[in-house]
Amino acid sequence: MNQSTPHLTEREKQILRLVKQGLTNKEIAQSLGITSRTVEFHLGNFFKKLEVSNRTAAVMATVKIGILED
Repeated sequence: MNQSTPHLTEREKQILRLVKQGLTNKEIAQSLGITSRTVEFHLGNFFKKLEVSNRTAAVMATVKIGILED
């Protein structure tokens, strides 16, 4: 991951918090009133921003750099 802190949108942060809770894409979509495809879109965006390739690594990275609380 690069040295600078990536900017995540509030929606991306919402989704990451729900990923951190262990929710599936479908559950996240239902919770936020969006489609599963939209959840996948946001996941892809922050995977790129955080330079990770999966949900677990994304959550770990955001906690490590202070975007999400422990």
